[in-house]
Amino acid sequence: MDEETLVEMARDIQSASHVPYSEYRVGAALETATGDIYVGCNIENANYSNSLHAEEVAIAEAIKNGATEFERIAVSSSRRDGVTPCGMCRQTLAEFCGDDLRVICDEGESTTEYTLGELLPDTITEETLE
Repeated sequence: MDEETLVEMARDIQSASHVPYSEYRVGAALETATGDIYVGCNIENANYSNSLHAEEVAIAEAIKNGATEFERIAVSSSRRDGVTPCGMCRQTLAEFCGDDLRVICDEGESTTEYTLGELLPDTITEETLE
């Protein structure tokens, strides 16, 4: 799948967001090594700490369906502001994805790409807990 289509899928899923408090819609489209795509949107809760982020919803769906290897994730907000995964989402992605996961951030007319390792260097891993 081309990058443009992956970003479009992240944009499209935003319509399913539940954002009565911030009105800030976010969508994510996660591509596996086999080319399967899992999407997620943000789901807010009045207790903000219980809100679900789009990247978390996408990775949860992928893991639930048995996916174990990931190539890239596209992240888009309704503002097309180049949103990147927050620190919590970066750590969640790092639990299941390698440092080389490509993170594509939607800026509207263009995208910016990072690797997960660039966004979260020296991540907490199973090895750091030993």
